[in-house]
Amino acid sequence: MNRLFSLLSGLIFGLGLTLSSMTNPAKVIGFLDITGNWDPSLMFVMIGAILIFSPVFYMLRNNKPLFASRFVIPKINKIDSQLIYGSTLFGVGWGTIGFCPGPAISSLALLNPLSILFVISMVLGFYSSKIFFSETKSIFYE
Repeated sequence: MNRLFSLLSGLIFGLGLTLSSMTNPAKVIGFLDITGNWDPSLMFVMIGAILIFSPVFYMLRNNKPLFASRFVIPKINKIDSQLIYGSTLFGVGWGTIGFCPGPAISSLALLNPLSILFVISMVLGFYSSKIFFSETKSIFYE
């Protein structure tokens, strides 16, 4: 049931990203360009997501997940150079390219060459970080 619910959630998430134009890098860059030709339309997407998520989060905040035995909580809670570097790289990449991982993966269905190149680069980055940071342990409880 957990895998089925995860698949369904991912499909709904991807469909939402596609319908809201979050898979269009120009739209995202237009939203992030607050000093130029700013496009505030994605703000309504975020407000809609918050309005839907907030009541559900409130109802489930002290309970266990619906389809798992417990919540998986990160065990690392310190701010270190890897977190700063990774966050900066994520922000610079999102601001310059207009993609972050979720919309990039969703846009693969549209067969956009930029999306394909981005996802390949992202996967290479994931694996190369394991080489450069081999001492990094899992951030989640087992």
